[in-house]
Amino acid sequence: MALRAKKPEAIEKRLKALFYGSAGVGKTTAAIQFPKPYLIDTEKGAENDQYTKLLQKAGGVIFQTSDFDEVVNEVKSLLAEKHEYKTLIIDPLTTLYNDLLDKSALKNGTDFGRHYSDANKKVNHLINLLLRLDMNVIITSHAKQVYGDNMSVLGNTFDCYKKLDYLFDLVFEIQKRGKHRVALIKKSRMTSFPDTDTFDFSYSEVATRYGKDILERDAVAQELADENQVKEVLRLIELIKVPEETYQKWLDKAGSEKWQEMPKEAIQKCIDFLTSKIKGE
Repeated sequence: MALRAKKPEAIEKRLKALFYGSAGVGKTTAAIQFPKPYLIDTEKGAENDQYTKLLQKAGGVIFQTSDFDEVVNEVKSLLAEKHEYKTLIIDPLTTLYNDLLDKSALKNGTDFGRHYSDANKKVNHLINLLLRLDMNVIITSHAKQVYGDNMSVLGNTFDCYKKLDYLFDLVFEIQKRGKHRVALIKKSRMTSFPDTDTFDFSYSEVATRYGKDILERDAVAQELADENQVKEVLRLIELIKVPEETYQKWLDKAGSEKWQEMPKEAIQKCIDFLTSKIKGE
């Protein structure tokens, strides 16, 4: 079998970041400084005049919901439709995650933490869609204290899905120090944002470090599978008797939960592969 590795190339990645902090430190204010924000407000925290003015100034809009499925559907629309927005903000994800846990607990009980399974699966689905989205993505979260020996407080961390920080390139703890808002870099995959560094937070500072041209470029819609492609791939799977674990890997690789979410090009590759199997190629 031929080796398939390629020479590494630099890729201009969209910003995918997690902001967390205590109440009142300005997580929302920090997030909506970014270009053309599409703010999904999950706890009606952005109704105050200060947020309205900032959104208007940035050419942004707001969608208010506390329903997780509505958020997923909104992200799918932003993924597949042409629009003018450049930054998606979900503010905060904590509220949605806690609601998922409560609903899962009622359905499955809490023994051995079984209520986490359904909630975490849903959040992972959302994250996969966000990683495919050709927009800057900022998730905000409430903060909670981290305790050490003898219940000593070691600091703060985000109060949400435990693996949330693994999924983002940048994680900032937002703090207010006097009249200044600062960001503590809690995790970074970028040399321009050194781990444990602290800086006075502003959009201009982030843009200088990240690349203003990357943050401010237009979003490109992703063409998703059409109805005929979905019917054809299901027909071929049934005809060949493809094991579920096999086609589930195809969906996972494409960051999709359903065939309808798969990129048009990716599902066509599946169809072409299955067709070639039938022809014996």
